[in-house]
This record gives sequence, structure tokens and C-alpha cells, in this order.
Amino acid sequence: MSRERATGDGRRRQGPPGRGRWSRPGGGGGPTGSSGPSRGGPPPTPGSGGPRGTSHELADLLAESHGSGYGRYRAAEGEWDFGWFRLTLVRAQSDPYAPPSRLLVRVPASETHYPEESWRGPARSRALATLLLRHLRDGVRGTPLHVDAGGQEVLDRSAGQVVDGELVLRLAVDLPGHGRRIDGHGARDALCRRLPAALETLRWSALPHDEVLRAVETVEDAVWLRDRLPELGLVAFVADGAVLPRRSGVDDRPLADAVPFQAPPELSRTVTLPNRGEVTGLGVPSGITVVVGGGYHGKSTLLRAVERGVYDHLPGDGRELVVARADTVKVRAEDGRSVRRLDVSAFVAHLPTGAPTNDFSTDNASGSTSQAAATVEALEAGAGALLIDEDTAATNIMIRDARMQALVAKDKEPLTPFIDLVRPLHREHGVSTMLVMGGSGDYLDVADHVVMMDAYRPHEVTGRARELAHLSTGRRQEATGFPLPGARVVDPASVNPEARGKRRLKARGLDALVFGEDEIDLRSVEQFVDPAQLVGVGLALDAAVRRGFLDGSRTVAEALLLVERELLAGGPAELGPRHLGDFAVPRRFEVAAALGRLRALRIVSPR
Repeated sequence: MSRERATGDGRRRQGPPGRGRWSRPGGGGGPTGSSGPSRGGPPPTPGSGGPRGTSHELADLLAESHGSGYGRYRAAEGEWDFGWFRLTLVRAQSDPYAPPSRLLVRVPASETHYPEESWRGPARSRALATLLLRHLRDGVRGTPLHVDAGGQEVLDRSAGQVVDGELVLRLAVDLPGHGRRIDGHGARDALCRRLPAALETLRWSALPHDEVLRAVETVEDAVWLRDRLPELGLVAFVADGAVLPRRSGVDDRPLADAVPFQAPPELSRTVTLPNRGEVTGLGVPSGITVVVGGGYHGKSTLLRAVERGVYDHLPGDGRELVVARADTVKVRAEDGRSVRRLDVSAFVAHLPTGAPTNDFSTDNASGSTSQAAATVEALEAGAGALLIDEDTAATNIMIRDARMQALVAKDKEPLTPFIDLVRPLHREHGVSTMLVMGGSGDYLDVADHVVMMDAYRPHEVTGRARELAHLSTGRRQEATGFPLPGARVVDPASVNPEARGKRRLKARGLDALVFGEDEIDLRSVEQFVDPAQLVGVGLALDAAVRRGFLDGSRTVAEALLLVERELLAGGPAELGPRHLGDFAVPRRFEVAAALGRLRALRIVSPR
């Protein structure tokens, strides 16, 4: 379909829509742009039985309610026909201090006029929806309406989806009032004037077509490349010209005047993408890659960019073609976390208390045991690549140098450091590792590739590192293999989102997930990028129990695969069909991380 033919006229149709205009066409066509099934339709509207009336009747109802008790807003619940779209007040808040009211908006394909090339396949559809949410957020700024448009990453959100050209939006609105009395005029202005005006800017005729098509093609390219990294023998790809530094710790936008990334010739790879064509950049090879360099030269910045490479980014972010394998997991130390009946024997041979390390539990893990637990949980969930930064790692689980080995005999030290496990982990199980190291030269002995960051520019220095091997440290290897941890089976009754008879799922920023009676501490799970993902994790855990994936007989690994195939791949419509709040579809690795940190978790049989 050419861009000229696909534009559409965007003219507004008057009068109520015919029935056929609101039925979804069956099936889609063309390539998916991602592995997995296409997204299903949006969740059903609670209590939907067709429109109650027109937009004019809604406006009259709100105006007539002005000054009434706040509970009268409930009279406006239901579906209203605005001629070219439909608005449903799904739930009206009971008082001014209650959670915001929830809206559902449907704009049929016959009114959006989005060309098929803009939404064909999950990758393009997700990119288009993300772009539309950002436009809508700008359009309702300064009103009582709220849009979950997210940050820099392109996530599959319940707030907005494009399904076969139909636009489905879910918004929150703080229905206005004066004390406990309805401000009907303010509500009429927000719902019947400001919202339609903002929606007008989402028609194809009002959008910057080149920007939209560039965005959907960029995301499709990133998804295509991520899916093919394993067969290319790569853990990650960082395109030349990428902008990796961010503005600040609280501003994830690209840093102005940052040094553009440029791959060293020895590790430069050229890939041919479906839309952009040939692109050259750093190909991080499978195996063990160690990133070194002085402080403030960009080591951690590179690793953080790869860490976020499991997600897609729109043009202008700077990391559009910084892509990591989909099964890449960042691990770190995390004092004080809980661990439930986990096999950490590969890292912890014995304990002074005599407690078994192949069935290890604690309510207050140390830095070393927490990092061991995070690594084992990532492997349990199926991680194929690990990321570790020494700044957030426990030193004693990373390295024991020759002097410490001489001072503390091995039979007195239960820990086996990661330096002795990283190579067998790849050799025996195919799990690659990318590490940032600034203080331990011993890791140069086990590295397949060494990259030095110098003023934010990478240099391949593997040869120089090999030359330094003759400077023996006298360190002795303490392990020769990596035994896979035993499997675990969860008691489903311990994964309960209910508290006092009601389901409680709430994100506290990126720090914690309120899940029933528990609050799961997720501050150290660094690949969470949006609070909406935490809610998605809670929905996934709830659904895993309700649908029998966690059934008391399947292992955690088996249950997580079912969660991914049956829930996460289906998008918001499958994950949270009845959830009224905002959420985003998480990865199975973050679902696993939350499950492992649930303090109420009970394991019925480690195998």
C-alpha cells in the first residue's frame, strides 16, 4: 500500500454509526514482525449493552447534575455515542478522594483511517499505539484526564491498542467537584469538549505520517534483529551513532551533546534490517565479554543501554538500535531479600550451620547469597545471557584473590566465586555473560573478549589483555563445572493477591508491588522500567494460579513458560481482561523475579 493511497480523508461523519462500522474485521494479514501470536481484541466492557444515548444527552446529564451529591456521577456510567467514536464511563468514582474514574474509548477503523502498513503485526501495532498515547497525553494536558503513555520504552500497554485499525483507549479522569458536590459543567467540558478535541489529533489525517511510519519501521527492525541475535552468535548489538548517556538519574531522555557510539573495528558487525537496510555497530559476541576502563568513561552506561535493549525505543531516544537478546537478565546483590527453598549449591558449598544449600531459605539474604539467588532464579526462568556490573555486585561472590585464598582455606570458605563459574556456565549450558569490571584483573583470564571504554568510546583490547596473562596472580581455580540448580514446585495457595476478600494489586513506583497481604520489594530488579509493568506482573501471578499454571505439580520453569505463551504473548486482552486500571505486559523474567521475592511463597517440593 503506497503512502499516498493510505492517507485517507479523515472527514468527520455525522449521525450515529451503522452497526457494520463497529464490528471488528476478522483476522489480519502480513508479517507479524515478532515471534508469537498476534494480539487479540480488547477486553470486554463491563456491563456493556450498547450505547445509552448520544454525546449531547451525556452533556445534558452532566450539566443537570451540577451541584448534586457526588454519587450522582454514577448515573453517567455506560456507553455514549459521539458519532465517530464511542465513550464508555466504565466506573465513576464514589467521592472526590476515591481512585479516578475509568473511561474506555473506541474509534473504529473507518474513522481512524490508519493504513495497514502502520499497524500490521504486533511490532508495528505496539509502536503506533505508543506514539498515539504520547500524542494523546499532550492533547489532554491541563485537563482532569490522565493517559498512561509511559516513558522511553515501547511497551504493550492496556492504555492504548490498535486492533485491525481500530483504536482502543483506556483513560482515567478525576471527575471534578466542589467539595462533595458535582461540578457538572467541568465534567461536561472534559468529556464532551476536551476529550473529543484531543481524539481528533489521533486521526491519520492529523498525524505526521513520516514520523509514524519511521517509528513503526524502527520498532519492527529492532524486534527483527533481537529475534535473530542468537543465530548471529551475538548477545547484543549497539548501532554506530547511538546515544547511550541519559540526561540524569531521573530523566531517561538522551543527553544533549553526548558522544555518539562508534564500534571498534575488531567487533564491528553489519546487519541488514527489513526497513532500514544495512546498519553497522558493535556486535557483543556470545561467551564472556568484560568491559573495562577508568571511572566515568562509560562502562556502566554501555551496560545499562544493553540492559534496556530488551525493550524497543522510538526514534529520537538514541537507543533505537541498541538491542539485546530477549532472554537477557541483569543480576545484582540485594541485601535483605527473601529466598525460598532455592538450590544455590553451585555458589554456596556448605554453611556453618549445616543447613543444606541445595534447599536454601532465608528472610534476610546477604549480598553474596542474594546475588547467587538472583542468578539461579534467572537461570530457572530460562535466561540465556547475564549482565553484571561490579558496582552493584557482591565482591565476595565475584572474586577471591590469591592472598585471600592463602589466608582463608577453601574448606573454611563456603562461597565459590563467579569467576570460576562463568566459563563452565557458558561451556556447559550456553549462557553468556557481559560484565563491567574496573577493579579485578583476574576476570581478564576468563574473558573471550575485552572492551575498554575510553571517554565513552569503546576499544577492543583482548590482545593486550592476553599479553598480561604472564603476570600471574597466583590465584587458584575453585570450581570446574556449573551444576544446574534443582527445580522447584510452588504451593499455589501461597500466591494469593487477595486481602480481606478483595484483590490488591498496586505498584509503588518501581520500588514495590502490593500483592494481597504482601509488599514485594522490587527495587533491585533493574529491568523494570515502568510501574505499569509491576501491575502486569501482579496480574500474571494471579492468572497463573487461577488458570492452573501454578498448580502444585509443575515446576517454576514449566509454569513460567506457560505464563509467557498463554498470557504474556496474548497482550493486555489476555493478561488482564477485567482489570480496570493501567498495566503493561511484563517479561517472564520479571514475573520470576517478583515470585522469588514474595515472602509468603511456599515451595512444596524442590527437585
